[in-house]
Amino acid sequence: MRDYVENAYRLLLRREPEPEALAWATKQLHAGSLSRAGLAAELVASDEFARVRALDDAIALSTRARGEGIRVRELAAPAATDERLIEIPWALSRYRGEEHVLDIGYANADPAYLEALVAAAPGEVVGVDPVPREVDGFRGVAGDLRALPFENAVFDVAFCISTIEHVGRDNRVYGADAERDERGIAVALRELGRVASRILLTVPTGASKDHGWFVQLDVSTWRQLFADAKLEVVEDEIYELAEDGWRTSNGEAAGLRYGERGPAASAVYCVELRPLEQAPV
Repeated sequence: MRDYVENAYRLLLRREPEPEALAWATKQLHAGSLSRAGLAAELVASDEFARVRALDDAIALSTRARGEGIRVRELAAPAATDERLIEIPWALSRYRGEEHVLDIGYANADPAYLEALVAAAPGEVVGVDPVPREVDGFRGVAGDLRALPFENAVFDVAFCISTIEHVGRDNRVYGADAERDERGIAVALRELGRVASRILLTVPTGASKDHGWFVQLDVSTWRQLFADAKLEVVEDEIYELAEDGWRTSNGEAAGLRYGERGPAASAVYCVELRPLEQAPV
């Protein structure tokens, strides 16, 4: 019975069950108070499964779009969901099968995103994180985004999904150090432009505020940081969370506070960047 509970959680929620949930469900199954189908039905009816399905659907959309050479725009996601349902398909649909792929912050990324990136890449993906971990299909490297341990222009594309806003901040929640480096993001952007020919980057946006473990900056500030780092905006799109779900923003999501409209960001900025100048290898 224990194995069934663990497998049900892995299959339906893509994670291990909490010890208390595992003990309760195993006991109920043994006692006949809960059937196997009943447990599956409870998991499928949960808000967590709804989020898993929405992300799976979004990734499937990005896979189809990539196969057709389409850059998806005007995405949508359900109300009260986090920004990953926008960021991940936006970035993945713009991947074109380049050989040399870098992912920043992979150690704490959504498993469905990591699996999709590995499935799309022709070879091993390099992942950089201050506290690396073992992930199938990734070569994990312990590193700081402000001083990447790579030669110039060695990556065709770099993914940076909701990560750069944490650079130089209190990252103890991720097992790293607490810092306050006001120049950290600017330095990290220059490093990305040094090692990668193309950058797919997403960040929370709206009202600028230092939250301690990350900073939220308005769109105009992000654009100035890109320009200062000599990074050209090839394409960008702003999304915000409304009562009926995630939609493209009519403006620049100015004034929206983090957590104001949902569990995490109230708006997200998705952008493709290319270095205007890249040092020779």
